[in-house]
Amino acid sequence: MADRLKGRVVIVTGGGRGIGRATAELFAREGASVVVATRTAAPGQEAVDAITAASGTATLIATDVGTRQAVSDLIAQTIARFGKIDVILHNAAAFGASSIADLKDSELEEILAVNLKAAFWFAAEGLPHLRKSDAGRLLLTSSITGNRQAYPGYAAYGTSKAGLNGFIRQAGFEFASMGVTVNGVEPGVTFTEGALATLSEEQRAAFAAIIPRGQAGSSEDIAQALLFLASPESAHITGQTIVVDGGQSIGAATPF
Repeated sequence: MADRLKGRVVIVTGGGRGIGRATAELFAREGASVVVATRTAAPGQEAVDAITAASGTATLIATDVGTRQAVSDLIAQTIARFGKIDVILHNAAAFGASSIADLKDSELEEILAVNLKAAFWFAAEGLPHLRKSDAGRLLLTSSITGNRQAYPGYAAYGTSKAGLNGFIRQAGFEFASMGVTVNGVEPGVTFTEGALATLSEEQRAAFAAIIPRGQAGSSEDIAQALLFLASPESAHITGQTIVVDGGQSIGAATPF
């Protein structure tokens, strides 16, 4: 089905690489005008150029969504450029591998700010505009990490994503009567272009071996789930997450 987002204005944070870029490009192909929000301008501009080269509509806003003021400014700039907002996808994330004992307060604060606090800021700052849409959507990229699986060194990241799932349920409940749905995706191991560039063939095979489907996900796999949540077909769904992990969180693949 084409043009599922025709006439919609969408913000995609972390839109310059990986899942964010794949989603921005897919949304644009489905007719949306896309604001690509990135901390680093160069990859964001590459995403915008790719969209416009394919006859789509996109603009770049370089920003770091680790503060409420930055989120407020992003919302204001989008309104100034397009006059409305229909969908907000907060996909940008902060990572960090550290044991709980060695985790620095500054690292913890950055991860919680970008991954969890920003969801509150986008909800509060974006709600007045999303309510005006006939299909307001707040979408969030969560993770199976922290919600269904744990990994050494990822306590802060996993906790932020577990909190994000709680936020999705609470905001979904609170915003439902306002005509705004709140949903998310939980990716498992996903081979973005960055991961493919840094992992050896042996490492890729090791990741694939823990996934029952026998392969890692792609950025496009996650983008398709987000498209469904942004589209008219998901109008009666709110407060939910879709797990996109090839069965990874169900159980490890076995040789028998």
